[in-house]
Amino acid sequence: MTEIGPTLPDHAERTPDKPALIIAGSGEVTSFAQLEERSNQYAHLFRSLGLQAGDHIALYLENTPRYHEICWGAKRSGLYFTCISSYLTAPEVAFIAQDCEAKLFISSTYKQDVATEVEAQCPGIPHWMMIDGTIDGFESLEDAGAAQPTSRIADELEGQDMLYFSGTTGRPKAIKQFLQGNPFGTIDPSIHAIGQLFDIDQNTVYLSPAPLYHAAPLRFNLRIQLAGGTSVVMERFDPAISLELLDRHNITHSQWVPTMFVRMLKLPEAERQRHDFSSHRIAIHAAAPCPVPVKRQMIDWWGPIIREYYGGSESNGFCSINTEEWLAHPGSVGRPLFGVPRIVDDADVELPVGEEGSIYFSDGHPFEYHNDPERTAAAHNDRGWSTLGDVGFLDKDGYLYLTDRKAFLIISGGVNIYPQEIENVLITHPKVADVAVFGVPNEEFGEEVKAVVQPMDMAKAGDDLADELLTFVRKDLSGLEVPRSIDFDAELPRHPTGKLYKRLLKDRYWGKEDSRIV
Repeated sequence: MTEIGPTLPDHAERTPDKPALIIAGSGEVTSFAQLEERSNQYAHLFRSLGLQAGDHIALYLENTPRYHEICWGAKRSGLYFTCISSYLTAPEVAFIAQDCEAKLFISSTYKQDVATEVEAQCPGIPHWMMIDGTIDGFESLEDAGAAQPTSRIADELEGQDMLYFSGTTGRPKAIKQFLQGNPFGTIDPSIHAIGQLFDIDQNTVYLSPAPLYHAAPLRFNLRIQLAGGTSVVMERFDPAISLELLDRHNITHSQWVPTMFVRMLKLPEAERQRHDFSSHRIAIHAAAPCPVPVKRQMIDWWGPIIREYYGGSESNGFCSINTEEWLAHPGSVGRPLFGVPRIVDDADVELPVGEEGSIYFSDGHPFEYHNDPERTAAAHNDRGWSTLGDVGFLDKDGYLYLTDRKAFLIISGGVNIYPQEIENVLITHPKVADVAVFGVPNEEFGEEVKAVVQPMDMAKAGDDLADELLTFVRKDLSGLEVPRSIDFDAELPRHPTGKLYKRLLKDRYWGKEDSRIV
């Protein structure tokens, strides 16, 4: 049975002047009336370009007020909208734009250097538009949209995103969920359930510190606006500014990745304590395992408002856990809201409680990777269960724990070593700002454990600090887990979403020189 509303037009009618979006740095406000009118204009524009339900558009943009207007215009036009990481190179962007069969490519003057290269590599895309100005080959999206009516198009249908990810470990892949031809405003049961889980309603004021092209911030912000709440979007994450925004905008909800927690916790005590967080009711985190000591510190600081979830864009399963549950099951990512977690070994035999193996989900939502049947098959076993590639275990109460990504496994002398546990210990040292652990070649054992540390003060990097850190980890790690050596880097190659580009670090160690500074 199809269920509708409330919809964006409802909020534009009831609360036209209420902010739907606030850009944190510039202070630019988009009201619900403006969001409704501009998204209608973009819907008319898409139709004028010949785009029909089921067609694709691609967005290659930084965080900008136009982002939501374009996405809502696509959603109400029955289009797929592919939001591309603004940190990818031109060949990577061009691959995605062509693979999704985009008929319209939208970029900005801020990203014009890459956008120009992409246009040259994608002659088959018929329409090229740009915001905040134009360059040769691109039309002005704002001017073209402003010439369109602000009324609703006659053939509104519900569209959706189609996002690509994991481009750092091979060719980017996307999950395509087929459009059902539903009327605009049709409620997705999964999105509705998540809204209920996190108490999202018209009173929600949501702080979004991450890039909007990423699945979680994109979908959560759209869900906030669908409920009639307000999104406060940061152009880029900054730990001190994040705390100030929580206070200034009376934020009720926020969402983070563990690296953001670490950076906020390592601010000076006076900076951390000078703000009023009394309005802050729910702080959500996901995207990577959070070290237990880091999460305990966040709970001590912010109180029992920390909520965690585990799931992927595949929507094959979704687990969540609140503060009270986590304190009783520290380190867990929760129990399933949908999908049944299963732990299996390399022979595809299901393992008992407490034993570690690959995490699969049964009874979840079906999915396939766009134009990639081999990856689709590799993500499923013979029983139809599907995996995101993570390793973990279940406890006796049915709570799921993550060990690491299977791709990051280090095999040293036949022993499996998971870097995440080592990273979780190192990051708690006060002189460590960030850390990556991975395997490097070893003639005798195949691989050995290497740590690359971003110190709080690069001037102190060297043998003395390495020795101090190795002494520190020996208290909590087995001998096999202790890194054989530690190198230092002024900044690790971490994506703004929190994802660490370990492949880029590992590649340095083929023919690496002897320097301790990499």
